[in-house]
Amino acid sequence: MISVAIDGPAGAGKSTVAKLLSKKLGFLYFDTGALYRVLGYYFIKNKLDYKNPEVVKSNIKKIKISFKFVRNQQKMFLCDEDVTYKIRNGEVSMAASIISAIPETREFLLGIQRDIANKNNVVMDGRDIGTQVLPNADVKIFLTADVRVRAQRRLKQLRRRNPNVYYRDVLNMVEKRDKNDRERKISPLVPARDAIIFDTSRQSLNRTIFKLTRIVGKRINGKK
Repeated sequence: MISVAIDGPAGAGKSTVAKLLSKKLGFLYFDTGALYRVLGYYFIKNKLDYKNPEVVKSNIKKIKISFKFVRNQQKMFLCDEDVTYKIRNGEVSMAASIISAIPETREFLLGIQRDIANKNNVVMDGRDIGTQVLPNADVKIFLTADVRVRAQRRLKQLRRRNPNVYYRDVLNMVEKRDKNDRERKISPLVPARDAIIFDTSRQSLNRTIFKLTRIVGKRINGKK
């Protein structure tokens, strides 16, 4: 199976790029961040202190996460509840970031992610795919962009569901998320040594997909 790992900070365009790139390649797309978001949603919904590592450790194995693909869209379920859209907000995002810093959490989800890659040609995005989850991925891409550009992108996404979201709040959230992701002791957000660094700040989505499709194609063909 061929695997493409896409990592990068919040708002760099990982999910959008990964989805479109997977379609171009005819690969399965898997959003690993959704797994952590489901965990975050669980702790928020049940009013559990996700900032307390001991509380997280004692609860994660009680959580039943499942997913299925409907017309190539990844649907996420928490104990049979469809939470695909419920996990897409700032509060859940921050909870996911905090929970993901706990080693037991990452170990809990690691097998799920690797099993997907072992059984499918896959484009997988997250924050440590190329460094930890799929260290032997055929192609590793690290997407990045200026933090203000990323905040604007995230603002646009959030306003589709809630028009009363403000840029300054989103910028603060993205900066805080960056700090959490980069400074955590377990699997910090860093490019893999052999990753292709790609800045999307001044690239249109179409141009980004065009360039990355060519890059991935060359890398895959070069390894055959």
